[in-house]
Amino acid sequence: MYTLYEKRMIAELNVWKRRMRREPSFSGVLAQRLQDRINRVIPERVHQGFTMAVKQMTRAVLFGAGFTTRATINHESMEACEAAVRERVVFYRNTAAAEGAVTGAGGILLGLADFPLWLTLKMKMLFEIASHYGHDTSQLHERIYILHIFELCFSSARHRHKVFEILANWEEYRKTLPEEIHAFDWRTFQREYRDYLDVAKLLQLVPGIGAAVGLVVNHRLTTRLGHTAMNAYRLRWLAASKTQKRLGE
Repeated sequence: MYTLYEKRMIAELNVWKRRMRREPSFSGVLAQRLQDRINRVIPERVHQGFTMAVKQMTRAVLFGAGFTTRATINHESMEACEAAVRERVVFYRNTAAAEGAVTGAGGILLGLADFPLWLTLKMKMLFEIASHYGHDTSQLHERIYILHIFELCFSSARHRHKVFEILANWEEYRKTLPEEIHAFDWRTFQREYRDYLDVAKLLQLVPGIGAAVGLVVNHRLTTRLGHTAMNAYRLRWLAASKTQKRLGE
């Protein structure tokens, strides 16, 4: 039997699943077309700088540079687990907001520095969340799962459907993973992330409004990433729970 908290959590998860599977809205399609046009006029030098930051950081995630692999945490209940996770999300959200405000106020050079700094904070948060849900982030497949959570949060609606189905059927998908990570679709990962953030992050470079934009954008999107991660790990918890129930019957 599920506890009252777990029942409420499952209800929230089902709402989130329907949202992840929803077809792109008309406004979303228009926004994507606008983004495509903007990408064509943004200087290639800016695109290349952002793409390089993403490449370097994702490599660090996979191979451990700059990240501490935390021991898995066994909480007494799912409610206790998620209370701890929410606490860490608030910490990283506030830290990212402060960092965005400082770099946004510093002009173009500090604004550009925000890309790798904020990316590092987001990835550290995902590593911590994984450990609270009891997953060993020293394992390569767990790091790939983290990358897919990141990709799910920062992707267009048309790509989000594909990523969500991978996470929703993770145990089956895991069996198809190659021993080497080179098969991961880095190009799509980088492009989706860059396209998702280009407009907001370019506004952060504008004198006079950069600090405010950096604070709001980092605050809002770090919160969204934390929420996405919680639901992604709830998916796995629920799948494991159902499997255990079947085995116990």
